[in-house]
Amino acid sequence: MVRYKKSEEKRKLLLHASFQALSKLGYDAVTLQTIADYAKVSKGVVHYYFDNKEAVLVDLLDWLTAKIYDKEAAAVSLQSTARGKMDAYLDSVFVSPEKNRDFYRVYLDFLARASRIPAYREINSRFYANCGSISREIMELGQREGVYDPGLSPADTAPVIRSIIDGCLIQWLMSENDELHGVYKGRCREAIERLLS
Repeated sequence: MVRYKKSEEKRKLLLHASFQALSKLGYDAVTLQTIADYAKVSKGVVHYYFDNKEAVLVDLLDWLTAKIYDKEAAAVSLQSTARGKMDAYLDSVFVSPEKNRDFYRVYLDFLARASRIPAYREINSRFYANCGSISREIMELGQREGVYDPGLSPADTAPVIRSIIDGCLIQWLMSENDELHGVYKGRCREAIERLLS
């Protein structure tokens, strides 16, 4: 049991180091040696846990998107009203300029390759399905509360909510202005409310 725990901790250390390396250097510049350097371990340690760079990155995308979904779902579950849940959802997505910048730099690198790498596409589809479940839950509650348009289909509208969120965060990232982070969050909230009202 202790050996497994240490093994899992080391694997998470390597995934975290991979994330840091990707956010700073970009997908093409990262190698197994780079990951080892960021983790402060030998390249052999990385090889012990992962066969190649692709195996590390597949695990990284899966780990990262699952972690983000869990955090967002947990934040939403603490609220009891649709608008409270939506605010919690947006607060958990728009974390901070630093964290959003690091995540979206890495995520956009993965998305650029998802059309050619089935494993990335599958993980991304699962992530968006999970995000869609959060949006559907909020929408259905809002429709029962009478604050969201009852004529909207939660199944059809949920993906649009995440599209608005990602679109706003990508536009903010391209602005290269941390001071606009809150502005884009506000615009995102307004666009979603207009969509749902």
